[in-house]
Amino acid sequence: MKKQKEFIKVEGITKYFGESEKPTIKDINININEDEFIAILGPSGSGKSSLLRIITGLIEPTEGEVIFDGKKVEGVNPYASIVFQSFALYPWLTVQENVELGLKAKGFPKDYTTEKASELISLIGLDGFEEAYPKELSGGMRQRVGFARALAVQPKLLCMDEPFSALDFLTAENLRTELIDLWTTKKMPIKSIIMITHGIEEAVLMADKIVMLSRDPARVIAEINIDLPHPRNRKSPEFEKIVDSVYKILTKGEFEEPNKDKIEKVVKENIEKPVEIPEASIGVMSGLLELVDDNDGRMDIYQLGRDLMMEIDDLLPNIEGISMLKFAEVKEGDIIITPLGSRFIESDTEEGKEIFREQIMNISTFKVIVKVLNTKRNKKMKEEFFKELFSQHLGEHYIEKKMSAIIDWGRYAELFNYDHDTEELYIEVE
Repeated sequence: MKKQKEFIKVEGITKYFGESEKPTIKDINININEDEFIAILGPSGSGKSSLLRIITGLIEPTEGEVIFDGKKVEGVNPYASIVFQSFALYPWLTVQENVELGLKAKGFPKDYTTEKASELISLIGLDGFEEAYPKELSGGMRQRVGFARALAVQPKLLCMDEPFSALDFLTAENLRTELIDLWTTKKMPIKSIIMITHGIEEAVLMADKIVMLSRDPARVIAEINIDLPHPRNRKSPEFEKIVDSVYKILTKGEFEEPNKDKIEKVVKENIEKPVEIPEASIGVMSGLLELVDDNDGRMDIYQLGRDLMMEIDDLLPNIEGISMLKFAEVKEGDIIITPLGSRFIESDTEEGKEIFREQIMNISTFKVIVKVLNTKRNKKMKEEFFKELFSQHLGEHYIEKKMSAIIDWGRYAELFNYDHDTEELYIEVE
């Protein structure tokens, strides 16, 4: 077997944003070889996109370095291209002009630019649409233009940031298949591909290696090599076994280890710091608990996600929420309902709210909010106050979504109310 040549080395990458005391990314180490397709997988808010931008030189790391083809990345890497999920096309330019853009920026002659763009438009299946504008194209066609533009400058590294997430299922599936065909037949002049995704099946379907990240801060918790030949069959036992393994790693990494570490840290320091509340819906958590309870109290998470057609970004926060509330626990990729969880779903509305309230009052984040509100004479406090307070511990980048989840949980439990007009949290004064 031919030994693979190392192409990119990510060494000790740590990144702090703003004045946050907590890094978004911490001590990331990844090796990427030539002719290797890497998928970076992790829950929402785990720093996947930030890591991709560091690798391509769009943002600088606070610590560590990226070695690209033997040289340290300093500034924007001219040998890397990115395909974004939002298409990122110029609406006033035609398909031909959008694809030519990067070539013109690099100063290539007009004849070469026109010829190269035409070749790529043909390669990605948009013959006849050269003079069309983005608004005249479907989502899948616009994303094809994005791929053509990224490939036009003949990058050594192609990066993709959730490139299929804005597309409908069939369009995304067709585009994945065509991209893999271009990659495996070497019709693209690139040495490696890095794809950011939150879809486990998508990662297993396309990549040679999956790098899995935890959250808060992002760390590499595992790497899995995938030796299945292309095209891959989603229904094959080998494929399903790998997908199941990834689910087990992510759920163990997300819910068992970090929670244990946080608890031990709090006990050692003898203080309580706000902890992140997952973006979990009360209704979805209740529905998942009912499904698990109806299946003898235990279900395989991969099977549960597939049955409900839920991606990891939708499923795992709700499972994390159920685990945090002690309504269920996660072991070896299975979700197991607890007696308290059974009691919660079997109770009436008022009793269920009381159980929920008792559980969240054991969570430091809600203890802080209730303490602050009870300290105020009018029992009111601006949401902005809590955002600034919690961002020191939970990070600034996703504080809006985190605060939204905190408010939803608190309102459901009737710990406090929220006034959308004044943007205040408050406790009713009798």
